[in-house]
Amino acid sequence: MTPFQIIAALVTLSAIGAYINHRYFGFPQTIGLMAFAFAVSLVAIILSRTGIANLESLGRVVGSIDFSDVLLHGMLSFLLFAGAMQINLEELKNVRWSVGVMATVGVIGATFITGALVWQASRVVGLELPYMYALLFGALISPTDPIAVLAILKDSGISRQTYTRIGAESLFNDGVGVVLFLTILQLANSAEEVKVAEAAGLFLRQALGGALFGIACGWTVYRLLRPIDDYKVEVLLTLALATGGYAAAEELVHVSAPIFMVTAGLIVGNHGRNIGMSERTRERLDVFWELVDEVLNAVLFILIGLEIVVISVTIPQIILGILAIVAVLAGRFLSVGIPAALVGLLKGLDRGTIALLTWGGLRGGLSIAMALSLPAGPQKDIILPVTYIVVLFSILVQGLTFKSALPLLLRLP
Repeated sequence: MTPFQIIAALVTLSAIGAYINHRYFGFPQTIGLMAFAFAVSLVAIILSRTGIANLESLGRVVGSIDFSDVLLHGMLSFLLFAGAMQINLEELKNVRWSVGVMATVGVIGATFITGALVWQASRVVGLELPYMYALLFGALISPTDPIAVLAILKDSGISRQTYTRIGAESLFNDGVGVVLFLTILQLANSAEEVKVAEAAGLFLRQALGGALFGIACGWTVYRLLRPIDDYKVEVLLTLALATGGYAAAEELVHVSAPIFMVTAGLIVGNHGRNIGMSERTRERLDVFWELVDEVLNAVLFILIGLEIVVISVTIPQIILGILAIVAVLAGRFLSVGIPAALVGLLKGLDRGTIALLTWGGLRGGLSIAMALSLPAGPQKDIILPVTYIVVLFSILVQGLTFKSALPLLLRLP
């Protein structure tokens, strides 16, 4: 199939899934679309196993899509920018220290806790997963997915402060998680011994460099927006920032492109919208980026559901995946709860915020994309299906029960 035909098929499936979900089920759109695509994949697998249909053509089409490249070096720029524009900078300032700690110390802590637990679990089920690769799994699964999280939080009814805390943390820990994953991957693949100081320096350079470059580019676009009042030109400027800026961060400046995108989106979404645009332009810009966000989200979660066609899973891997779900939730709970208890980060927020942050910390396409980007080998053959199992549970179980469980979560200490 040509690239256009693949895009046409994905958009058509997304439209059909969105209609069926809206008409008959009423799930949050991202969850409904993923469930629809997963169901289509399961039916195709069953028909193939029973000899009724041939799965090879579907497998070839799905396998021809470089999911990791499509998300990490394409869709992610638009989705992060659209998500960052929804966060109010003034509200973020009130929770900046807690968000900063959770997006850095929390992600690093969750990586080591989850990695250590999965390493031990792999030995129990008889799978050979070296400790460094268990840490890689911890790094790719620990950051919550802002695409999934923000979609669920929109209509959850939680307070604005808690929404800002969870939404902003998911945006920033997304970038930190990618940097941490790449740092550990370099350590795992390095033939020479890499010093801890060098690894820490690489991590800081990527993270801080991405933030500074994002602030500089976001401020530049804001200054360009101020003297004009033409929504078509202003939309193009934000598109240029989301595409050209992301590419420049990756290829020219060599800093974290996801962190760049979040900081740039915060600047344009607040100063650019509130000061540099007329009311008419703000409305048009918001509608444009909301549509981009919704359409790309739809395609992304269709892709996640279809990926099961090309992922081989064994019984030991399924068992490890179930144990990994427990490890991921434990890592999230401890990495959020311990810093919060030590420095009082949750003072003044809703009761049950730790439980809310734990159960509402969804994993999504980013984790699968990072797992797919691993070099081919026995370790990838273990990490990829386990990652998919955790993401499935996160979206279909945590995501579906989040709203109904909210009253209970907010009553917990």
